Amino acid sequence: MPTNVQTNSSSIVINRTLRNTYQLLSATLLFSGLMAYLSMYLRLPYFGLLITLGGYFGLLFLVTRLRNSAFGILAVFALTGFMGLTLGPIVGAYTTSFSNGAELVGMAMTGTAVIFLSLSVYAITSQKDFSFMSGFLTAGIVVAFLAGIAAYFFQMPALSLAVSSAFILLMSGLILYETSNIIHGGETNYIMATVTLYISIYNLFLSLLHLLGVFSGDD
Repeated sequence: MPTNVQTNSSSIVINRTLRNTYQLLSATLLFSGLMAYLSMYLRLPYFGLLITLGGYFGLLFLVTRLRNSAFGILAVFALTGFMGLTLGPIVGAYTTSFSNGAELVGMAMTGTAVIFLSLSVYAITSQKDFSFMSGFLTAGIVVAFLAGIAAYFFQMPALSLAVSSAFILLMSGLILYETSNIIHGGETNYIMATVTLYISIYNLFLSLLHLLGVFSGDD
């Protein structure tokens, strides 16, 4: 096959993956938001760390197994819908515990959107390859995840604050990495790309919300 034909074929696959990823991501973010609102409306209690992690990893395993079938899309909505339900009680706690809770949530949502869109546009327009970040991001996320669990169980506010700060940097890096991975052909499965970007946005929002709550000076 001629080189130019191969290049054109590769470009078509990359563009299709990128388009499908952002379409599915938009739909899952909307669905997740609706589930969060439903959770708040029903005044569901906080799910707890163990239930949240168990549901997340269980549904993530399901998505991974079904990623090459049509049922994979349903699994993505199951995962993002569940994460939305877990988010509702957290957002509700901020809106009721802080006098400016609604403002904090709005600021966290705006900050998340600005960071995600800015990094995505930069990765797409610059065409830079961020694959070199893979090892650092993997190690960093594992360390931050374990530190976050320690901070939760041992009630260590300073460590929790450090973890939130680290997650903002790590999730920002993950957005750059995954977007770059798509446009350079490293990720051709839009279902897995969607999940990666969704989790980046989810953790970015929670981390920003936590930091804004800490520095708001309103308990």
